[in-house]
Amino acid sequence: METSEINQSSYHRAVLLQESIEALQIDPAGIYVDVTMGAAGHTKEILSHLTTGKLYSFDQDSDAWANAPQSPHFTLIKENFRDAKNWLRFNGVKKVNGILADLGVSSHQFDTADRGFSFRFDAPLDMRMNQHAELNASKVVNAYPVEDLIRILRVYGEVDRPHVAAHKMVNARPIHTTHELIHVLIGDEDWKFHHQYLAQVFQALRIEVNQEMEVLETFLSQLKDYVEVGGRVVVISYHSLEDRMVKSFFRSGNVEDQLEKDFFGNIIRPFKPLNAKPILPSAEEISENSRARSAKMRIAEKLA
Repeated sequence: METSEINQSSYHRAVLLQESIEALQIDPAGIYVDVTMGAAGHTKEILSHLTTGKLYSFDQDSDAWANAPQSPHFTLIKENFRDAKNWLRFNGVKKVNGILADLGVSSHQFDTADRGFSFRFDAPLDMRMNQHAELNASKVVNAYPVEDLIRILRVYGEVDRPHVAAHKMVNARPIHTTHELIHVLIGDEDWKFHHQYLAQVFQALRIEVNQEMEVLETFLSQLKDYVEVGGRVVVISYHSLEDRMVKSFFRSGNVEDQLEKDFFGNIIRPFKPLNAKPILPSAEEISENSRARSAKMRIAEKLA
């Protein structure tokens, strides 16, 4: 589960930085995409390997836009990466040599109190990565039917006894802030004794607000259309739902992991997974950056 909430001075420290750069096998003249720019750690490192190549980065969070590097080889697309294929075509790009997706929430988003991502701060129930989106956590908590809340908590948060939490929310409406929600869930008990549980609930709400699983599925399903043969796709995930979806897609070509084979028994799929087990951060990296603790990286190569 993605439970790390970091208190650090920097905007965000890139996770598995060198491992992801090595995995991309960057051609200095190639075209690359970082679909989650954030603090631009990965973006700047990719850019440093280019000579005549081009890098496109996506980010829907206006807080991140100031981090964009200034370079004639770089273009920032201020949109959700769900529609990366269409936005790249809008910018005249039909094929790319490599894509990096560092999923999840940035340290900046967790540490900005009024964004509502963290239960460490008392803030409005928000959790929007795109601050102009209509759906926020308040609408989910206060307007969703109890059956939908149960489903969200069970599927997206893997919460034990989700019906209990869901009914508590519904019975306490309206709930306005993160700390009001915490009180509804655990009463006057110290949240530190319920860290895992609260992290699961907040993760479930955040995933629903930002439609993260739907975005990831759409993104993966379109990759085959614009990644060059031999091109690399590198995905860093932070909880089991994301990792499972990525693993299934790389293995079988679909998120349901339904294998289709040709006459000779070969799996028909657009990408070949290059690591059977995910690449994990080193103990040293985890000690320096606690957000890396739950990170898992998978790599795939585009087949003919």
